[in-house]
Amino acid sequence: MKHAKWLRRIGATLIAAFTALVLLDSFVIERGYTAAQSAESVLFPAAAAKQESAAQKSLTPLTASCAAEEEEESGSLVLPADAELLGEYTAADVTIKLYTFRRDDTQIYAADVCLGSVRSLKTAFADGVYGRNVTDKTSSIAAEAGAALAINGDFYGARESGLVIRNGVLYRASAAEGELLVIYADGRFAILSAEETSAEELLADGAWQVLSFGPGLVENGEVSVSAGEEVGRAMASNPRTAIGQIGEGEYLFLVSDGRTDESRGLSLKQLAALLAELGCREAYNLDGGGSSTMVFLGEVVNKPTTNGRKISERSVSDIVYVG
Repeated sequence: MKHAKWLRRIGATLIAAFTALVLLDSFVIERGYTAAQSAESVLFPAAAAKQESAAQKSLTPLTASCAAEEEEESGSLVLPADAELLGEYTAADVTIKLYTFRRDDTQIYAADVCLGSVRSLKTAFADGVYGRNVTDKTSSIAAEAGAALAINGDFYGARESGLVIRNGVLYRASAAEGELLVIYADGRFAILSAEETSAEELLADGAWQVLSFGPGLVENGEVSVSAGEEVGRAMASNPRTAIGQIGEGEYLFLVSDGRTDESRGLSLKQLAALLAELGCREAYNLDGGGSSTMVFLGEVVNKPTTNGRKISERSVSDIVYVG
């Protein structure tokens, strides 16, 4: 009898230890990988060995509509009457104009970005490595990458699936349900069903960035999300992060505050309607809530918060930025 009790205790202890280890491995222990070390090196050895895709070989020059129309200060971006210019940045083939305004009891930050090459539209990982549970603040990742403008990305590290192609390199081939944002080497944005494409097809077509969060918000200039769709929390109004394409070479980075007395936040439908109104032909929802952060010239311009009681950045897996 004593022997049986002793074995049960040992068994319970081992189970508890194993459970704790699994939880630590899933949510705490940092694991960094490279593209060649990931499963994709087995699926696509040629791409992994070269560490480049068709996108890296065929990045094409862009003719940004906002840069071409000198007589219009904001180019193709359709600004609301209360928009205030917060700052500007110009270097080589990059021009950024950052605006803020109010909408739906919420403070909005919108950056009009004009690029001569999609190579300037980049992504970066926390600590500079692809991995699980590897996180840092958006501002810190932006500083390390030398970003002029940055927003939080899709927090790929919070999920075990979802295509990850960054700067033309494949890191994760396992697809999740939902919609992808594909940014091609010619600067085009496309919102595709994850179930109807593959990493191999996207690389062959010249995918430069693939983000997996969603949903898609605007397609062909029309709102494509329903009023009932919501991501993550059940709350209708939240801080939001989104990215869109206005025209060739012209993009919009947008972050809204939320969960505070000053800013209620936006629903996905409100966010989509705003992006379409601002002139986006395609737009996509990125990780929001406490992750929503915009950094411009080294400064956090919005008020990121998880619960509304404290304004502070949440650590994330990755950023989208302009270098």
